[in-house]
Amino acid sequence: MVFAITPSPHASVPVQGGKPFPVRRIYCVGRNYAAHAREMGHDPDREPPFFFMKPADAVTYDGGAIPYPPATNDLHHEIELVVALAKGGADIPEARALDHVFGYTVGLDMTRRDLQAEAKSKGRPWDTGKGFDHSAPIGALHTVADVGHPTDARIHLEVNGEMRQDGNINQMIWNVPETIAYLSGLFHLRPGDLIYTGTPEGVAAVVPGDRLEGAVEGIATLSISYEASS
Repeated sequence: MVFAITPSPHASVPVQGGKPFPVRRIYCVGRNYAAHAREMGHDPDREPPFFFMKPADAVTYDGGAIPYPPATNDLHHEIELVVALAKGGADIPEARALDHVFGYTVGLDMTRRDLQAEAKSKGRPWDTGKGFDHSAPIGALHTVADVGHPTDARIHLEVNGEMRQDGNINQMIWNVPETIAYLSGLFHLRPGDLIYTGTPEGVAAVVPGDRLEGAVEGIATLSISYEASS
C-alpha cells in the first residue's frame, strides 16, 4: 500500500530469544492492588476493574536513557506485570483467557501525577497524565513456553539503589484471567495488545538523573534512567 506520507515505524517489544513482538494497543488496569488503592485515597473493596490506555509508541526499552517529560513537576513510577496477547477475541471466558497469552514481562506505567490530579479534579480525561511520550518503559518479553503463567512472584522497583516498591503479583485484586475476560467484554482484543496489570504500593516521584531498576522475579527485569537536566 502506498500512503500519502511516510508512516511512522511500527512499535514493537523485544522477545527474549525470538523475533520482536508488534504492539497494537496498550491497556492499563487502574488500582489493581489494594494497598496502592489505599495510598491513592480509594476503597479497594474489589470494585469492578477500570482501564485507561497509552499509545503503542509510548513503549521504550530496557537499558535506555529517557528524556524527562515536559509540563510536570511530579513524575511517578508504577512497576507492573505486563501481559502480551497472541490471540484476540471478544467476551473471552475466564477459563480460556490464558490461551490468548503470548508471554509476560515487566513494565513501568510512568505518570505525570500533577497533570493526572488536575484532570481528575476537573472531570477530564487522564491522557496528558498517562499517555505521553516514553510513558511505558518495558522489558523484553518472555514467552509462556519459557515462564509459564506466573501467579506468585515478587515485583519490586529500586530508584538509585533504594527500594521503593516491593510486593507480589498474587496481591492483584483482579488476576490475569479475570482481567482479560473483563477487558474483552469492553473491547475486541487483538494479537499484539499489551495489558499493564496494575502496581503495588510505594509509588513516588523521580527526577532527572534517577536510575530505575525493577523486576518481576523469574520473569523479566527492567532498567532505565532519566536524562539529567542540561
